[in-house]
Amino acid sequence: MKIGLISDTHGHLDPRIPALFAGVEHILHAGDIGGESLLDTLRAIAPVTAVLGNTDGHLRDHGFRDVERRTLSGKTFLIIHAGRPRDLAEDVRRMIFDGDKPDMVVFGHTHQPERLVENGVIFVNPGSASRPRMHQPATAAIAEIHADGRIEVHWLKLG
Repeated sequence: MKIGLISDTHGHLDPRIPALFAGVEHILHAGDIGGESLLDTLRAIAPVTAVLGNTDGHLRDHGFRDVERRTLSGKTFLIIHAGRPRDLAEDVRRMIFDGDKPDMVVFGHTHQPERLVENGVIFVNPGSASRPRMHQPATAAIAEIHADGRIEVHWLKLG
């Protein structure tokens, strides 16, 4: 199964995303969406699970939440906007590491692509699909769940 990972679009969807995400079965958006119309474009590609980012207060009344949990192809994904392990609020840290741990946490906020593992949980930031920082290109990612259960992440450079 292939899952599109995207974050920090801030109302702009790179025109290459539909082609790059062709064939994904689900899309996880880790916040700073910018507007519901952007999600409509993503929904034309695959079902979308999205969370609020720190600039998405205007979407709170549209049913979006700060944290979502999805199980896809037997793997559990926790989607949150600000999710680097060292920056987690204590209640979020407990949600991730106590009890039913997710296989992967998808987060954004820093606008920098990264993958790290803490206590057996994979943390992935797909980077910013619209406003990269630190001289990085705009990026998104695809998580691929293999038949043997491995999760492999591939970054997509947009700019």
